[in-house]
Amino acid sequence: MNYLRRTKIVVTLGPSLDSPDMLERVILAGAVVFRANFSHGDLSMHESRISKVREIAARHEKPVALLVDLQGPKIRIGRFKNNKILLKEGQTFVLDTALDENSGDDQSVSLGYENLPRDVRKEDTLLLDDGRIVMKVLDVENTKIFCQVIVGGELSNNKGINRLGGGLSAAALTDKDRADIKEAVRLGADYIAVSFPRHADDIKEARILLKAAGGNPGIIAKIERAEAITNLDGIIEASDAVMIARGDLGVEIGDAELPAMQKKIIKIAKVFSKPVITATQMLETMTHNTIPTRAEVSDVANAVLDGTDAVMLSGETAVGLYPDKAVAAMDRICLSAEKHRSVKSMRNTRDQQLRYVDEAIAMATMYTANHLDIKAIIALTESGTTPLLMSRVNSNIPIYGLSRHDETLRRMTMFRGVYPVPFDATHIDRRILNQAAIEELQNRKILKSGDLVIITKGDLIGVHGRTNSLKIVTVGN
Repeated sequence: MNYLRRTKIVVTLGPSLDSPDMLERVILAGAVVFRANFSHGDLSMHESRISKVREIAARHEKPVALLVDLQGPKIRIGRFKNNKILLKEGQTFVLDTALDENSGDDQSVSLGYENLPRDVRKEDTLLLDDGRIVMKVLDVENTKIFCQVIVGGELSNNKGINRLGGGLSAAALTDKDRADIKEAVRLGADYIAVSFPRHADDIKEARILLKAAGGNPGIIAKIERAEAITNLDGIIEASDAVMIARGDLGVEIGDAELPAMQKKIIKIAKVFSKPVITATQMLETMTHNTIPTRAEVSDVANAVLDGTDAVMLSGETAVGLYPDKAVAAMDRICLSAEKHRSVKSMRNTRDQQLRYVDEAIAMATMYTANHLDIKAIIALTESGTTPLLMSRVNSNIPIYGLSRHDETLRRMTMFRGVYPVPFDATHIDRRILNQAAIEELQNRKILKSGDLVIITKGDLIGVHGRTNSLKIVTVGN
């Protein structure tokens, strides 16, 4: 068997992937989750791009997942008369919620978030344009925030603002997000990413809205606020997956704190059996270059060594010149890093007590697989839960999630080391079911005679949450 990349690749849709030829190359290069960023563009544009992804993926019989990323309460400045200004260190600058949104100059600019003057205090530090511009708050008067420029530079239209240390009162879900949740359900999203959640209630609210819209996609909590760090356990437990959104998070907690925090988030997510996406500027220079920097290679590799389920490309594939090369680079970095991961350690459990039968089966499977010469794990699954639980354990043994549900197949694309395979067990005699599953993988050139495999399934085929058996089988016997 060829060694398979365990870490999954998420790519962001955009103008650079509008070419069907380029999109096909990216899919064939190994991208399995496609992110539609609802911060940009209109619904018709997103719908067209999503349709192309599904058409090309289906042609190559590759399950892919759709991730709709909600905009959230991005706090931004307005526009400048001449589109940009140059701020000098030491000068005074005013942020004003009452100013016309198109009348900014080198003295002041409008602010799209009306509550900011109430959220900030004298001596607070504000960071604009992902921290490239730094200002200290001198005073607040009604709608105006008077600042002194600490780190200057060029500032252009509609750049974001963060407060060092967090503490802004903006709700995670905006009116736009609520409308977009309905559209995401209509488009058949497999995952919804909630931007800037502060606590578990933000995730719970999104779930209620999704249910009301008639959908059940997985909810990804984007960890990008300082407040989210305080409430990390609750947010992760309430979510279905986690994204480490390192741009805003790094600005709010400080860039030097980010690497250790990344490791902490991945570790806690594993405790709660939740997949993790590591995101933001992973191969940023490949937006314009054909190869990554050595620092970027190390960044991606370290995320893999930390145990992330997926790594994400943003501008590299949305607006970059070489989307296919960026995915290919991500692929080879992940493959190399995975050679050096520990394969024997079990997951960190919050306590040693296993709560469910399928969890016990998953843990027993992985312990057995890591201590026998097992070539593959075959998990017959309705919901994908058992393969997900298996994927929380470090191992180089591939887990094949066999399911009759397209939704389950797509959801499993993001689980580390899990490979979805279409397979309907409900029409097969139970006496030959194991052999039929093995033959499915033999026909795909995955297994050969003599391979030792583990098969997990439930006594009640076609019923969710009933995995209760583990069997070790030799292919050909």
